[in-house]
Amino acid sequence: MAHRTSSITSFIITMVLLGTICDAQLLSTFYDNTCPNALSTIRTVIRSAVSKERRMAASLIRLHFHDCFVQGCDASILLDDSSSIESEKTAIQNVNSVRGFNVIDLAKSEVEKVCPGVVSCADIVAVAARDASFAVGGPSWTVKLGRRDSTTASKSQATSDLPLFTDDLDTLISRFDKKGLTARDMVTLSGAHTIGQAQCFTFRDRIYNNGSNIDAGFASTRRRGCPSLRNDANDKKLAALDLVTPNSFDNNYFKNLIQKKGLLQSDQVLFNGGSTDSIVSEYSKNPTTFKSDFAAAMIKMGDIEPLTGSAGIIRKICSSIN
Repeated sequence: MAHRTSSITSFIITMVLLGTICDAQLLSTFYDNTCPNALSTIRTVIRSAVSKERRMAASLIRLHFHDCFVQGCDASILLDDSSSIESEKTAIQNVNSVRGFNVIDLAKSEVEKVCPGVVSCADIVAVAARDASFAVGGPSWTVKLGRRDSTTASKSQATSDLPLFTDDLDTLISRFDKKGLTARDMVTLSGAHTIGQAQCFTFRDRIYNNGSNIDAGFASTRRRGCPSLRNDANDKKLAALDLVTPNSFDNNYFKNLIQKKGLLQSDQVLFNGGSTDSIVSEYSKNPTTFKSDFAAAMIKMGDIEPLTGSAGIIRKICSSIN
């Protein structure tokens, strides 16, 4: 009898553990029954936003990236300052730089109309990145869903963990490695810069220092749009990270690096005699490989420390836990 009781107890414990494991899994079909129109609703908002402003595609991909690198993919980046929260939006890597919050807010509002209290802000950010990529000719991928929203933010972790435009190659590799991403993942995800823009203050030193790893003609062209005088107006002047096809998701970013035409220091270090040169060369020659690797890397990034099951909450408004 004691043996039978022990077996039953073991069975119950096993089932509880299995249930916990299942709770922790992200599934592409997560909302199929609870909110079947969630993905189409988000897609409509993202398509509209990108059609109005092409740059928004890069911003939404970057927003997902900056969310996942701090506390995992939990929508913590969307939280505003409050009595209990120091917003990640004010970290040096985010302030006056990360954008797209209004688009996520609109997507959340539209989803709330069709199924209130069901879809997390974290999932909306993940889906928006995929839809933004596809809207500008980039790859699509199956987004795994079921993330829940954080009730906290971490400006300190944003400041310590997010990449800086001044990072060298070893630092970049280390930052990605801490999140379970390889050097190849890092190069692949950097390829999103093919549709991105940067503010003058982030590349001014690079284009005015006449360094050996920047094409002289490229630097001269870039100086025309980024005056050497440092002031608020000049610092905020924007330039496309890819001069050739700034509005298309392609592999020109990697071709530019080989020609020493990376706009940011953290771009050019990917092809500067280091360990990632071969990856850049591969992507410069094979856009199909780049796109398929990018989709895989985005799925992998979306798996970083999600809150699932009974953890976290479903926020009604993405900028607040109230």
